Amino acid sequence: MTSSSAPIIIIGSGLGGLAAACTLSARGHKVIVCEANDWTGGKAAEWRQDGFRFDMGPTILTLPSVLKRIFGESGLRIDERLDLRRLDPQWRCFFDDGTPLDLVEDVTRMAAELEKRHEGDGKGYEDLLAVSEKLHDISRRFVFWKSVGGLRDTLKIGEALSPTTMRDVLALRMHATLGAEIRKRIANPQAVQVFDHFTQYVGSNPLQAPAVLTGIAHMQVDEGIWYPMGGTRAVPQALRRLAEENGVEFRTNCRVSRIVHDEHRVSGVVTEDGETLKASAVISNMDSVRTMRELIDRKVAPQAYRRFVRQWKHREPACSGVVLYLGLDRGYDHLAHHNFVFSRDAEEEFDAIYKHGRPAPDPTCYLAATARTDPDTAPPGGEALYVLVHTPYLRPGQNWTQMFPGYRQVILDKLKKAGGMPDLESRIVTEHHLTPMDIHLRYSPQAGAIYGLASHGRLEGGFKPANRSRDLAGLYLAGGSAHPGPGMPMALMSGWIAADCLDQDCQASRDPALALAV
Repeated sequence: MTSSSAPIIIIGSGLGGLAAACTLSARGHKVIVCEANDWTGGKAAEWRQDGFRFDMGPTILTLPSVLKRIFGESGLRIDERLDLRRLDPQWRCFFDDGTPLDLVEDVTRMAAELEKRHEGDGKGYEDLLAVSEKLHDISRRFVFWKSVGGLRDTLKIGEALSPTTMRDVLALRMHATLGAEIRKRIANPQAVQVFDHFTQYVGSNPLQAPAVLTGIAHMQVDEGIWYPMGGTRAVPQALRRLAEENGVEFRTNCRVSRIVHDEHRVSGVVTEDGETLKASAVISNMDSVRTMRELIDRKVAPQAYRRFVRQWKHREPACSGVVLYLGLDRGYDHLAHHNFVFSRDAEEEFDAIYKHGRPAPDPTCYLAATARTDPDTAPPGGEALYVLVHTPYLRPGQNWTQMFPGYRQVILDKLKKAGGMPDLESRIVTEHHLTPMDIHLRYSPQAGAIYGLASHGRLEGGFKPANRSRDLAGLYLAGGSAHPGPGMPMALMSGWIAADCLDQDCQASRDPALALAV
């Protein structure tokens, strides 16, 4: 570390950056957050138009225990800062044919409904959750709440060959994919689509995603799905308020152009305006790949750059998306808070997006219809309908200014046909949208990818860049493109991990006896 009098600089105020700021300031560190935009919260922003309010980015909150830990750093309970409402059913699912299927919290009820639709699927669902619980437990012990950048980081050297550890590692099912684990147990193709979309949280193909991600199912059953009153935007608002109470300084419209460092250590940042800010450490909440490619000088720190590129060069970005924000003059009573309108053919959809790099001809649409939980999101009787369709990350030759009008109609036609909304277009009174190019320009992710690096690959697919740099002392990574990955709870956890690693390193630098433990 450099001089302890210099503050910690956090680049970006997404959920990971805010979580890091709250954690570090609660532990007594001086923190400055540099945010390129004029708002804080990253993708967890909002759009207000004609009396409607939309969450622009994440809309599903799981694992409230992560927020509990972050607020707990300052001696607070979640309910002192946020009004969380538990949602059940968690999702309502629609298909081209057949009746809707609700994903409910109660395992017995869910299994009974699946059994009615296809004999054996009830038992298969219970088996899937049993596997999911085991994988969730392994994640808690080996992956969560620590800086992990690959399988070797999950195991302490002294435990690497113990029978218990090896048994747990084998239980990760590294030979299988999430899609394969589902299809071994569930036969009804509609139910398969429902569970395939746990990879919605990580923007990846379930047929390529590692089986360890099956643990998401138990996380969701165990802690539920929640809606913060005021929208998911209420989360970054509460975190910023807490950080400021703890003395954190926020500088908006302050884009960082590079990190100052020598071959082995960071010492500050330079802003786009040419100002140099000294730092004792830097946490980048910017996309991890772009951080290393654009903010680090590869000539000054060649080993750090080469090691990062060598480990992650073969990992493609995750998917991007088209988002429609539709203000309706009348809501649809048959919708739940969270809904999926599924594609006619899952493999056709996944091949288009992840193999061929083009929008799916018949896409799955995720819908958030928030007014049934939070009436303030729309004028009386109306609906602030959020629609997300996954698309490929930005590819050469794709002009979304030209592509958007046609694909918008594909999405609306899908909702009209399979979502039970034949008069949808006549109900739209105001509208806004984001394309992959808009997402790229607004949030600066690599190639417009919403979820960082794709979680593809049976062995390494579940891993993201570690939160603590191995080669540049004082550099830490946070956010959905760093460990443990995308989604609200994971981005928040990444910020806590980065802050905790930094704090441990500070303690070790003050007490050499602790250095060996870090």
